[in-house]
Amino acid sequence: MSKDDVVEESRETVYQGFFRMNKVTLRHRRFNGEWIGPFHRELFERGEAVCVLLVDPVREAIVLTEQFRIGALEDERSPWLLELVAGMVEPGETYEEVAVRECQEEAGCTPAALRHITTYWVSPGGTNERVAIYCASVDSADMGGIHGLEEEHEDIRVITLPFSEALKALESGVINNAATIIALQWLTIHQKEVFQR
Repeated sequence: MSKDDVVEESRETVYQGFFRMNKVTLRHRRFNGEWIGPFHRELFERGEAVCVLLVDPVREAIVLTEQFRIGALEDERSPWLLELVAGMVEPGETYEEVAVRECQEEAGCTPAALRHITTYWVSPGGTNERVAIYCASVDSADMGGIHGLEEEHEDIRVITLPFSEALKALESGVINNAATIIALQWLTIHQKEVFQR
């Protein structure tokens, strides 16, 4: 099955604000070769994002951000989440350009040796958001403080954790967002080469 097995009959914007919601009418081929539809689906137009796991290979530490997230407003622990540096891809930007821009804006650093970890669909049943995750080396000695862009209402705290403490936060559920979980699981697998042991 491929994109050729889908026919989009119409697309209507039903909401346009900070995000956009479209109503899509489509039909697609079944596995038996017949067609299903037409039917409607709402599509949350989120776009592409880039996340960066900042790793200090000398200190065996990672650098995370902490900030308020509206989607986690009902979180039992807190709507302030520990996350990777992250940002949306603007038209004409490469993933690597976004990674560098966001590291400078959110963590006050310029990442070295960006390494692609994975790219995944966040929740393809209803949104087109796709996330690319990278790993980058930093010297965390002087990292910290509050960062972010005032015009984007950002208030981002930078936190450095020993890798062992980050894993405990992952296991206890303190770290509870997909990109950070994926990146830390990747680092668990690749820690010998990343930390240059």
